[in-house]
Amino acid sequence: MTTIDHEFTATILGDMGPHKWDMVRVPNSTEVLGTGKAVKVKAIIDGIEVSTGLLPSQGSHLLPIKGEIGRALGKSAGDEVTVRLIEVLS
Repeated sequence: MTTIDHEFTATILGDMGPHKWDMVRVPNSTEVLGTGKAVKVKAIIDGIEVSTGLLPSQGSHLLPIKGEIGRALGKSAGDEVTVRLIEVLS
């Protein structure tokens, strides 16, 4: 596990990929993570801590906003969230 500190604000993108998940694009992710491959991370999304996998996409990564997290935040596609990546788990 590696500690990181990468905070950003992004708009939730809806209906992404074959599963139609909501996601946010992680800016500068390949530089911060040192890879363009899938990575498991611990993140804080608007105050809610989650462990999730970042998915590679077009030279960066996407962070899924699972339904239960979106509901807890009261947010969905088109809304802004502040995300802080705090740890690489794999």
